[in-house]
Amino acid sequence: MKKIVLSIIGIGMLFTSCQNMLDEVPKDFVAKNNYYRNEADAQGALNGAYGSLGPDFYGINNGILSVLHSDLALGRGSQAPISNMDQLLDQQNIGRASGLWLDLYAAINRANAVLDNVPLIEDINEDARTRILAEAHFLRALAYFELVRGWGAVPIKTKESTDLSDLESPRRPEEEVYALIITDAQAAEAGMLEAVGDATGQASKSAAKMLLAHVYLTIGDWEAAAAKAEEVISEGKYALVEVQEPDDFYRIFAATTSSEDIMSVHHSEILQSGITTYIHMGNNLPYNYSSTGFFAWLPNRNSFIGDAWDDEDLRKPFNLYTQYQNSNGDWVSLPGTTPVLFKKFVTDNNGLSTYSYPIYRYAEALLFYAEASCRAAGTPSALALERLNMIKRRAYGYDPEAPSPVDYPTGMDEETFVDAVIRERAYEFLIERRRWWDLKRIGKAKEAFAAIGKTLIDERLLWPIPENEINNNPAIGQEDQNPGY
Repeated sequence: MKKIVLSIIGIGMLFTSCQNMLDEVPKDFVAKNNYYRNEADAQGALNGAYGSLGPDFYGINNGILSVLHSDLALGRGSQAPISNMDQLLDQQNIGRASGLWLDLYAAINRANAVLDNVPLIEDINEDARTRILAEAHFLRALAYFELVRGWGAVPIKTKESTDLSDLESPRRPEEEVYALIITDAQAAEAGMLEAVGDATGQASKSAAKMLLAHVYLTIGDWEAAAAKAEEVISEGKYALVEVQEPDDFYRIFAATTSSEDIMSVHHSEILQSGITTYIHMGNNLPYNYSSTGFFAWLPNRNSFIGDAWDDEDLRKPFNLYTQYQNSNGDWVSLPGTTPVLFKKFVTDNNGLSTYSYPIYRYAEALLFYAEASCRAAGTPSALALERLNMIKRRAYGYDPEAPSPVDYPTGMDEETFVDAVIRERAYEFLIERRRWWDLKRIGKAKEAFAAIGKTLIDERLLWPIPENEINNNPAIGQEDQNPGY
């Protein structure tokens, strides 16, 4: 970076003699001081911050690192080393972690630009200003939540970085990062719209409440987590998608919104997702991705999503497949080397990359409440048990709101109940970036990997601080690196 800066300075010196040619700046030049002029500019800047959701927050690096760190999935090819939990990340996957770090801080900087400049705009409706600032707070909180869970203590930047002098920022304790996340999410909830209709790619009060519930659950504030989840549930705006057969689950992830969709990243024919490339084989219908497919994320059949998963649970055939249709229309088995692949996020051959990738959905509000309220009380209440059972009933095709033969029994103690919630979360949110973070926050990551015959070393609980951050941030040195790297 320093060499690049020096080169730019040198080029500037070479053209000093031509300065008279550059004296006039075009009047329509989009610089910071003439961009933030009105409400349209403010919304445009916010749209730029939202643009980070797809490629940055929920892009492929985030998916690779989160999904393949769980006990339920295995990496293939260059992603295979991620699944070796008794070893440090190799250089290629260190690079993926570094790319995610840079993406998240770029997203934070976009949100900071909105928060710094929109308050200064005169030509703007005050309600619009409040909403735009609230949504920027939400996006910044979401990015910091990704960072603190992945890296632990991280630099806190709450002002837009505009030059090299802004690089200096020390790692701050996790408690400070979580305090900022909570403050941002609360500001978001206070200023956001009550509802956004079908625009679930836009943050809403419900999304902010879900983020707060998730954060409170992560830091062990059980009562606050249960209260926020209850607020979302009691709103009455959302409902579980009805399921009678496995393919009905596709309606949750359709490119259009569903009754369960609180907030998601919507893909389209123009803005497609690359995740299916990593899940499926190429040239196999109806689960192919154009003509390619890496099938780099493999189900770990030694885990409880293998033979131990009840075949009557409709989530199993929805999430996993063993056959594909060849060009002759015949169904054939997957090869013996990869006899089972993930199936989620595929609607049909034409809609392969246009699904919605969930940030938060209603099923999680029910499970947030069940877990948090049980922890708060030290025992599961009848309501907590009911909400856990709603998820399981739906999974087996029963009415979520009526007793069923698959209901969990009464009388479970706290730990048994929470284990059941975590297991249902694993089935319900398979490859939705939840399992690894759940194992970490409940302190059972090592236990889970031991159950599948693997050793998880402490060094894998945090990702490495990027080398470029250490080299370019004067407030961070190698002594600040996470253990092992």
